[in-house]
Amino acid sequence: MSPTRRIGVLGGTFDPVHIGHLRSALEVAEVLALDELRLMPNARPPHRDTPQVSAQDRLAMVRCAVEGVPTLAVDARELARDKPSYTVETLELMRAEMAASEQLFLLLGWDAFCGLPGWHRWEELLQHCHILVLQRPDADVEPPDALRNLLAARSVSDPQALQGPAGNIAFVWQTPLAVSATQIRQLLASGKSVRFLVPDAVLAYIDAHNLYRAPN
Repeated sequence: MSPTRRIGVLGGTFDPVHIGHLRSALEVAEVLALDELRLMPNARPPHRDTPQVSAQDRLAMVRCAVEGVPTLAVDARELARDKPSYTVETLELMRAEMAASEQLFLLLGWDAFCGLPGWHRWEELLQHCHILVLQRPDADVEPPDALRNLLAARSVSDPQALQGPAGNIAFVWQTPLAVSATQIRQLLASGKSVRFLVPDAVLAYIDAHNLYRAPN
């Protein structure tokens, strides 16, 4: 157990949550020896399409998915808001609940990371957390200019060497699973099975509530 608590956050619409999300989360939690990694469903993500199913269903599926997995937890605070989910505001709220020395890690895929300059108050994110970028970018994909100086100033090559409560960026090597929520929704809409793409408990919830299926 680390002397200082280490908390990770993975946000997303989770429409639905699938093994790609969960495997990424678990791998990062283990590599960084996190005390807790919170999956945080977005209510109204400013940069994404409106989720296909209700916030209540998405939250229930995430809860089903992490049940019995000690390191993974669910944080529903963004669903309680009646306005768009801004990550910087969520991090401020989390920081207010934590000891000053505790480490907070925000997990982002490469595409989301490259989109940071379009985020609300994005320059302030590193005041509240370290950013973990999942998987190295492809060699032919360059970050936008606005991020290059930030990467030069704040990158740490070894994610396990991140010091202090916040302020740096590190890449975490991963072998991403070729699974997407879009693919799962399309399979379900066409009446096909998504077994082994989502946890059994999530599949049972989808079936019980007839989610994503084409209307008869």
